[in-house]
Amino acid sequence: MNIMDFNVKKLAADAGTFLSRAVQFTEEKLGQAEKTELDAHLENLLSKAECTKLWTEKIMKQTEVLLQPNPNARIEEFVYEKLDRKAPSRMNNPELLGQYMIDAGNEFGPGTAYGNALIKCGETQKRIGAADRELIQTSAINFLTPLRNFIEGDYKTITKERKLLQNKRLDLDAAKTRLKKAKVAEARAAGQPLMMDSEVISPIWAEEVTKSEQEVRITQSEFDRQAEITRLLLEGISSTHAHHLRCLNDFVEAQMTYYAQCYQYMLDLQKQLGSFPSTFLSNNNQSSTTPVQSVSSPSVLASASASLPSVSNSMVTSGLSELKSSSGSRKARVLYDYDAANSSELSLLADEVITVYSIPGMDSDWLMGERGSQKGKVPITYLELLN
Repeated sequence: MNIMDFNVKKLAADAGTFLSRAVQFTEEKLGQAEKTELDAHLENLLSKAECTKLWTEKIMKQTEVLLQPNPNARIEEFVYEKLDRKAPSRMNNPELLGQYMIDAGNEFGPGTAYGNALIKCGETQKRIGAADRELIQTSAINFLTPLRNFIEGDYKTITKERKLLQNKRLDLDAAKTRLKKAKVAEARAAGQPLMMDSEVISPIWAEEVTKSEQEVRITQSEFDRQAEITRLLLEGISSTHAHHLRCLNDFVEAQMTYYAQCYQYMLDLQKQLGSFPSTFLSNNNQSSTTPVQSVSSPSVLASASASLPSVSNSMVTSGLSELKSSSGSRKARVLYDYDAANSSELSLLADEVITVYSIPGMDSDWLMGERGSQKGKVPITYLELLN
């Protein structure tokens, strides 16, 4: 019975607090009550947090569209993620196109020129599909997940504390309003003009004034404490920006690797197919005297090489080629941080110097790296060989 009485009293107290806040909020909107303004620094922090949340959501959603243009596939991935289940593995568009080309080439005959070309194109499309899958996975882990964690974690906490701050502010202003009304009533009851220290004080209203002043002190203290908590959380937005900057660098690295791989795959394919004879015509109503330009022409390759400086600076440098062809080891400086994906790889820290060497049969994009007693595979694109 006592517990029930306590619950009823608590419910009544909560209802009274809610009603008081609602009245204060309504009177503020109507211009009938004063409002405690937040300091300029806190207002700027709130604005920065809102801006960060808005643009983070837009960037995150558009990145998802970029990585997975199919809206049905995105919905399916979202549902499986919410159900905490792994989505079924399906071929992506390049892989599917590659499979069709291979099947068609086998049907037409691998010994025919067209059939052989289809098979080679299909194999290349499958390699591009695998690179695309790797880009999506890497970007999801290193870029999208941190952005989503901010929206669904940090910002939700900020929103919760901000709402608490708003409630504490309403409680403070409601207490100030009651104190002001109590003093007005006290002055009227005493038959004196409105004064702070009237010599003629009604005992009832004097008690009410004292009670209201105590309430103002308590609500002011709670408001100040909540404002400090909110401020500390909001100041963490700068750290969030720094973290998102690192994630953005990871995303750019993943894209660079993807486009470099696709460029190399297509270059190798073009070399396999050879240049088109000049008698071949395009299908866009060009003049019959205009030959189709070979992809391997010097101007096109120069343009492609200029647009992919990272390829020429890392994957195809003469130093790395020499290292690949020799059995010796070299010192290399790490250009960027790298987190090992599994136990066969070695995590790296930017600017550290490690020993690298090649192992026969290793993928061309990797080297073996050693740091003291630790060793493992390291990506070539993260290294700069030293003399």
